Amino acid sequence: MGFLMRWAFAFVLLAVTFNPTAYNYVSWVRAYGYMNLSIAVLLGLLLFIGYIIYLRATLRSIGGLGMLLVIALVSACLWVLYDFGILRLDNPSFNTWIAILALSFVLGIGLSWSIFRRAVSGQADVDDVET
Repeated sequence: MGFLMRWAFAFVLLAVTFNPTAYNYVSWVRAYGYMNLSIAVLLGLLLFIGYIIYLRATLRSIGGLGMLLVIALVSACLWVLYDFGILRLDNPSFNTWIAILALSFVLGIGLSWSIFRRAVSGQADVDDVET
């Protein structure tokens, strides 16, 4: 359940920032940000903090190479779905949602990796040891 919550929060973070609908931070700032500059800055900072938390945890747990491997694995799965005719890529909005889903999966894995590794191997990270 923990992974699903971390992944869902990463999905929400990415989707709130940008998605193909009109209901996202980027579209709102373009249309109304100049009228509500203080709110736009506050929301932008909150999103930025969320990205810092996720990216820092992901880079510390799986690193850049791990991120590339997870992206490659997700891409290969999408390729298989496309080859079998299950997935069609002719809709740009759908493609954007797939990209948000894939990137949120990478961030969810990154935030959960240390917990998964500790559960599987029994070894704690240096940062996890309680004194």
